[in-house]
Amino acid sequence: MAQSSKAAARRGKPSYVMSIIGVTLVLFLLGLVGWLVINAAKLGDYFRENVEVKVHLRGDVPAKDSIALMQYFAAQPYIKNYSFVNKEMARQKYLSDGNEDWNKILDYNPLPNSIYFNVKKEYVQVDTLEAIRKNIEQTQSAYVTDVQYPKELVTNLNKNLRNISLILLVIAIILAIVVIVLIDNTIRLAMFSNRFLIKTMQMVGATRGFIARPLNVRAIINGAISAVIAVTLIYILITIAGNLVPEIKVVHSTSTMLLLFFLLIIIGITITLFSTYRSVLKYLRMKLDELY
Repeated sequence: MAQSSKAAARRGKPSYVMSIIGVTLVLFLLGLVGWLVINAAKLGDYFRENVEVKVHLRGDVPAKDSIALMQYFAAQPYIKNYSFVNKEMARQKYLSDGNEDWNKILDYNPLPNSIYFNVKKEYVQVDTLEAIRKNIEQTQSAYVTDVQYPKELVTNLNKNLRNISLILLVIAIILAIVVIVLIDNTIRLAMFSNRFLIKTMQMVGATRGFIARPLNVRAIINGAISAVIAVTLIYILITIAGNLVPEIKVVHSTSTMLLLFFLLIIIGITITLFSTYRSVLKYLRMKLDELY
């Protein structure tokens, strides 16, 4: 008799391990998409502010005029940073890009002295950059021959960033709904094996609170365990990705990541607790015959 009771108890015990694994996987996917959505804008701003504009100068600008020219660029509200690139520096950059040296056919450096600058993210639009180009060429025509910027790159960059942001947002919304459904079904499946135990306790006079309390505590513990495992896996994956892709470290924010991890823990505990409590109420309302 004692052995049969123990066997029944084992059959009645929910599959906590499988429940934890299932919730962990779902929270892991949600956390990854959440991290991508949060950092997509930052990564987009990083790429925008790395768009380089080149201002080619007329010959060797006198020192006095060079100072005035640099002061002009320093005063412009659209410039994030700038630098003066002389002919030799331009040549070294040209060679570092994998181009062939012209020493065999030319006995002089054909590259002009230049000023390179990056614009602030809000100015990285083709129309805005075109207006900036015209303004520099007109107001500084005594020193500037032409202004160049990667027009096609800027067009494609803005278009692709908008599309990526929209796609990530749609995926995040869909995944959030899927997460709730999957976690709820996982918990309900785990609680299914406990339905007779819940009903038996009700039949011997146990109150709803007494029946639900240990199961709710276990739900909180399981939800927290699942969230912590998911957070740990996400942190490891982001760390590895950061070592492989340096741009990820640029947009990395410890405070943002901690907020994301905190939200995942809250989501894991809340949904698990809600689903468990809902399952308990369901089985308490059912008749004994309906449990079979």
